[in-house]
Amino acid sequence: MRLFLDANVLFSAARNPEGRAAALLAFAERGVCDLVTSPHAVEEARRNLDIKRPDLTAHWARLLRKVRILSESRPEGIAWAEAQGLPPKDAPILAAAAEAQADLLVTGDRAHFGALYGRKMRGVEIVTPAVALGRLLGLLLW
Repeated sequence: MRLFLDANVLFSAARNPEGRAAALLAFAERGVCDLVTSPHAVEEARRNLDIKRPDLTAHWARLLRKVRILSESRPEGIAWAEAQGLPPKDAPILAAAAEAQADLLVTGDRAHFGALYGRKMRGVEIVTPAVALGRLLGLLLW
């Protein structure tokens, strides 16, 4: 299963090694899933860490080695994502997830993605970290 991680999930994984976002990384290390993201998401997470938790720089670098950074979305993909009601700062995330052919877009951004939770768009279902963990646990149980 391929999971596309939004910036807030990357930030949370760096900030809280015992949390849900970090658990996704543990599943990837065990080969249960493939974690991907975009340069846009990485840059946003890095900016937030620089402001809020600059002490996590070394941990952040180790964490990023577990996530494959793909290319940015094409302009037509971003335009499509904006047409789904996303603001310009978040549209590149949905577009990149769709172009990456991710199974799940994992985001904790309820303000902008909340109305899309549980919906499948261009093959990508938008879910919270908790839902993503449940799906991964389901894979292990079957």
